[in-house]
Amino acid sequence: MKKEILEEKKLEEEIITTKNSHKLLKIIVILVIIIILGLGVFICYKNGVFDFSKKKEENAKTNIKLKHSGTAKVKSEGVYVTDVSDVVEEVMPSIVAITSKSIIDSRSYGPSFFGYGGQYKTEGAGSGIIVAEDDNNVYILTNYHVVKGSDELSVKFNDDSSYDAGIKGTSERKDIAIVYVSKKLIKESTLKEVKIATIGSSDELKVGNGIIAIGNALGYGQSVTTGVVSALNREIETDDYVEEMIQIDAAINGGNSGGALLNSKGEVVGINTAKYSSNSSSFSSVEGMGFAIPISDVEDIITSLINGKDDDKSLTIGVEGYMTNSGDISSYGLPTGFYISSIVKGGNAEDTELEIGNIITEADGTKITSLSDLRKVLGKKNKGDTIKLKVKYVKGQEYAEKEISIKLEK
Repeated sequence: MKKEILEEKKLEEEIITTKNSHKLLKIIVILVIIIILGLGVFICYKNGVFDFSKKKEENAKTNIKLKHSGTAKVKSEGVYVTDVSDVVEEVMPSIVAITSKSIIDSRSYGPSFFGYGGQYKTEGAGSGIIVAEDDNNVYILTNYHVVKGSDELSVKFNDDSSYDAGIKGTSERKDIAIVYVSKKLIKESTLKEVKIATIGSSDELKVGNGIIAIGNALGYGQSVTTGVVSALNREIETDDYVEEMIQIDAAINGGNSGGALLNSKGEVVGINTAKYSSNSSSFSSVEGMGFAIPISDVEDIITSLINGKDDDKSLTIGVEGYMTNSGDISSYGLPTGFYISSIVKGGNAEDTELEIGNIITEADGTKITSLSDLRKVLGKKNKGDTIKLKVKYVKGQEYAEKEISIKLEK
């Protein structure tokens, strides 16, 4: 019994000793943590981490600056068109307003009822650029669609005097025309103010360049808008032609057609055309999107028209034929394309490998699925250019293919 009591006391003493050891260990760990934290605080204090006054002082001494246009380094200087009054004043005597009148016979649209019907005149408004003169006439560049179908034309100069005008020449495929006014009709005071526009180079334009558009907006008189070149070589399709245009964000409204697109130096780099800029059936009717014909693309044609030469709009391959239709394809197995039924004597194809029975399937990489496809390719060509054709021809019991290049001289 005594032995059991002694063993119990010994066990209790061991438990008490173990507990005391654990308490001592905890105390030691806590002391170590406190010492470490204390050392950390001391080191931070020595290094000035908690010296907030010093931090404020250091912040006050910084010299950080934002990068403004004046401090930015650029490779070349751009031109931002803001005040264009000097340019406009210099160029305005070169710009005219054009009014076209057409006689419409309402009876051609059907029978007349209740005594109504007959002929009446409709008016159209456009703009023009004075590009040349000789001893007899002043020559004005405008859009073809401004004068198309007109029976009467009049031109209003910068001094508000108006005179009858005639058409010297047109290019439907490039949508340009040359209008002339006889100097015999023009007052001396008006002639003294007439100024020939300076032609620039649209080939040198870059996206982002500042531009100025001048024209007879909505027929209310000359107005000025400014903007930038939004895109170059933008393809616009119209009728049987595809033209590459300058896209701008300056407003181009009805009546602006034929007006001048100027660079910052006042040089004509394009011909504004509202036909593509405000046609509600086209994507170009989007606000802030206008188009102009690049002047460098038509400069040679303008010179030819002024000098009485026809535009090369009649450039052809020199063949006659027809488009294969679905019946030909299903019944005879003909490829889709333009079937050549004859070679025009003296034409561009006369001394080439093209033969009767050949089928033109591609022209300059464009698949020929309709006659308009071929016309569009030809419409972009100038005299002396080469057109590359892919042609199918009969070889044995099947069609083989060959490529032929033809120079468009006629």
